[in-house]
Amino acid sequence: MSDTAARLETGAPPSLSHVHATVEAYYSARLARFGANSMGVDWSCEATQNLRFVQLLKLCDTARPFSLNDLGCGYGALAVFMRDRFPAGHVDYLGIDLSRQMIARARRRHRGNPKVRFVVGSVPPRVADYSVASGIMNVKLDQPLDIWEIFVRTMLDDLHRGSRSGFAVNFMEVPTKGAPPGQLYCPPPDRWARYCEDVLGCNVSIINNYGLREYTLLARRPSACA
Repeated sequence: MSDTAARLETGAPPSLSHVHATVEAYYSARLARFGANSMGVDWSCEATQNLRFVQLLKLCDTARPFSLNDLGCGYGALAVFMRDRFPAGHVDYLGIDLSRQMIARARRRHRGNPKVRFVVGSVPPRVADYSVASGIMNVKLDQPLDIWEIFVRTMLDDLHRGSRSGFAVNFMEVPTKGAPPGQLYCPPPDRWARYCEDVLGCNVSIINNYGLREYTLLARRPSACA
């Protein structure tokens, strides 16, 4: 058993401050280089970014108003996507991101809309109807696998605690061409589906037929499925 695993077994998980700092620096650098667009949050184009949003929002009952936490919101692209598809006031949106630069861009972009707010942080600060996280568990950079999986587990726990009805996340199935070896995290679908079912007590659906080399987990609380 590794030192990290041993500490977790004794109820003393290691600090994730280094992981948070590394992730924050990576995405702030992407924003500085590419600007507030899909490449600024490490996606290839806006079309595939929006296709991911479609899958994540399959979690939500969009027939009536709802509240949503967006963990790792970046510059607020999901808020724009929803603004164009739902009536004004239909979604009470809160974006959360580690990067102060991302949050500053998002706030400028959505200034004057009281139903769209952004905060700097690593944890949803409220309980919403739903929570989503798009792409934030894919790029592990130089983090050891056991530390990164503690990071992933912690985020899933936080998303679950911050959601009345359920949460949705996506993962890569295979690395993209040209990615440095070991930089990307590509777990098999059942790796975290089982965790969400067995530990968090959710009903899980896996979506993997939308033309990208990835999949989306929809984790619903049993009460939301009744």
